[in-house]
Amino acid sequence: MKISVLTLFPEFINSLRNYSIVGRAIKDNIVELEVIDIRDFAINKYLQVDDYPFGGGPGMLMQVSPIVQAIESCKSQKAKVYFLSAHGKTLNQDKLKELKNEEHIILLNGHYEGIDARVIDNYVDEEISIGDFVLTGGEIGSMVLIDGVTRLLDGSLSSEESYTDESFYNGLLEYPQYTRPRDFKGLKVPDILLSGDHEKIRKYRLKESLRITLKKRPDLLEKKELNNEEKILLKEIREEEENGYN
Repeated sequence: MKISVLTLFPEFINSLRNYSIVGRAIKDNIVELEVIDIRDFAINKYLQVDDYPFGGGPGMLMQVSPIVQAIESCKSQKAKVYFLSAHGKTLNQDKLKELKNEEHIILLNGHYEGIDARVIDNYVDEEISIGDFVLTGGEIGSMVLIDGVTRLLDGSLSSEESYTDESFYNGLLEYPQYTRPRDFKGLKVPDILLSGDHEKIRKYRLKESLRITLKKRPDLLEKKELNNEEKILLKEIREEEENGYN
């Protein structure tokens, strides 16, 4: 996969080249990261890329010409352009799974008070948001998207299990996990995890995944189509809660 990022702050995005799984995936040629400085397409020697909005209003808008030229400089035939914007649909795991199948994605990052609407209307395929809040620019959102999609690409992680058990991948929050020591100031690791019985451990983890999802994100359960095992375990959890299970 190729990811092209259009930004006014290339050094910010380039920091990903040395960051954990993303950095390793770039070095292993699993993902190609191209960072393009929109100022390279500025309209004058002062590297101006913004101007006052027609009709008045606070702040400055990024101009149409530098952005369009930046898009055209990198857009391949199969590329899709995504604008990180509060107007977009909220990014979630399903969207990341969809994006990982793209051959080339272009991430456009706005700044100031936004960008000229003609870019959005004519050159952007889709707007994506990372949440209902406002950030200074789109770069942090792009980095979130890049991290999320890269870890889904074949070869990025040690095994498929590394991400299929994580929160949201199967519609549930991830089960609690523990490591040494077994006993920390009286706080003990659940005995079943030390039993060596893989089937009991699998069932325990599924049940705890359902339990924590019910407690923290019940809305996820409303959307998920539960299989028979999950229905039985969820029923057990509800009964345990009624009887004061902690």
